[in-house]
Amino acid sequence: MTVQTLKSEIHRELEQLPIEQQRQVLEFARSLKATQTHGVSGQSLLRFAGAIESSELAIMKQAIEESCEQVNSDDW
Repeated sequence: MTVQTLKSEIHRELEQLPIEQQRQVLEFARSLKATQTHGVSGQSLLRFAGAIESSELAIMKQAIEESCEQVNSDDW
């Protein structure tokens, strides 16, 4: 699908909505633009390699294995 085809489809759908829903679509589109995140390359993170002691990593791993893999069937 080309950009122009996509724009045409969006416009066609938008025209069929009541004005209030058109405003909601506009707000949604603006929120998508505002929340775009920009990552960093893995290369730039290499300077942090080895920054955490292996003993601390073992404690984190144990906590994750004990707590994060449990399912509470009474919850949502």
